[in-house]
Amino acid sequence: MRGIPIPDQEADFTADPSELYFDLAFVFAFSRLVFHLVHHPDWTGVGEFVLLFTMIWLPWSQFTWSANAVAGNSRTVRFLFMVATVVSIPMAGSVNAAFGAGAPAFAISLAIILVIGLLMIVTADSGDAVTDTGLTESSLRWAVPNFVAIAIMIGGGFLDGRARVIAWVVAMLVVLWGTIQAGQGDWVTRAGHFAERHGLIIIVALGEVIVAVAVPVVDALAEEDAGLPGRTIVVLGAAGAFAGLLWWGYFDRPNPAIEHRHNEMTNGQEGGRFARDVYTYSHLPLVAGIILAAAALEEITLHPDDVLPEPFRWMLFAGLTCYLLAVVIFIYRAYGIVARERLATIAALLVLTLVAGSLDGLVVLIVVDLLLLGMLMAEHVRVEGGLRIRATATAG
Repeated sequence: MRGIPIPDQEADFTADPSELYFDLAFVFAFSRLVFHLVHHPDWTGVGEFVLLFTMIWLPWSQFTWSANAVAGNSRTVRFLFMVATVVSIPMAGSVNAAFGAGAPAFAISLAIILVIGLLMIVTADSGDAVTDTGLTESSLRWAVPNFVAIAIMIGGGFLDGRARVIAWVVAMLVVLWGTIQAGQGDWVTRAGHFAERHGLIIIVALGEVIVAVAVPVVDALAEEDAGLPGRTIVVLGAAGAFAGLLWWGYFDRPNPAIEHRHNEMTNGQEGGRFARDVYTYSHLPLVAGIILAAAALEEITLHPDDVLPEPFRWMLFAGLTCYLLAVVIFIYRAYGIVARERLATIAALLVLTLVAGSLDGLVVLIVVDLLLLGMLMAEHVRVEGGLRIRATATAG
């Protein structure tokens, strides 16, 4: 760990290729989560998904904070990312056995990744360049509860049934408490890097939407030695449009908006709390929502002519609600503005979910696409109108 170069506190940088390489294991993990939801479309399955995703989000988020503190293009840091990526593969591979025989492997893999990330940030924040800024105290305040949570998490991996679940929930609560305590200290947060890293993990999740809807259909058609029927082409197109609308709904305005707001802040408590609230907290349900929606889309694309089963209807609604509400929350946190079109869309999606008991999956998906498109158009008109009014007032 010695000799890790620490960039100047005011410097910003883009994600290093080693960080993108690290994300590859999470592609695998997200696909396993979709598999879990498809095969356990009930409250228990969704609850297990929430716990598993939260535990998986923890090391990814930790490494984002760690890479934000150090120079990602140094050989030492790149090597640490390579090691963490190797460990992430058995972590992802044991997702579907995490509530069974694979629990120890899942918990220990997560623990190793977390320890690497924690040591990286503690080492960076104890360097000569930052000893007088209070960052060392902040990183230690953050690291101590995390090490406690790691111990609880590993112990839970060797328990059975409900005891394991309770241990893991307690571990996540300890981490949450640690993030709240860490908000009292000073941090270096590089706005461009945070925005890019979280944008990349959303791309990974959206990629899983494409994989989840396309691979099962292609496999089924290969077994039947058939071409692509017209209805299958339509449903695949609708699913692709769905992914594109989610992309547009995040990257067109929200992503650059929160990066801009973050850039206006100084390092210290203000920037650290903003990064914690907007990225670490708010992006967790956003990415989880995309994965939930991907599981519902897999059911729709496989059976476009069938009525969409109730569990998958609610899964689609829950996923989109998490996605839209997360944006509402972090935009309000950044600017104090309510993205009311997104709240109205959540209400419309709830109505659709309640009345769609007799509708084919393809019809439901097309209606959802139209609702999302209408939301983005209405939001565009409102925001552009506000910008014109502001420009006119400034000119006057």
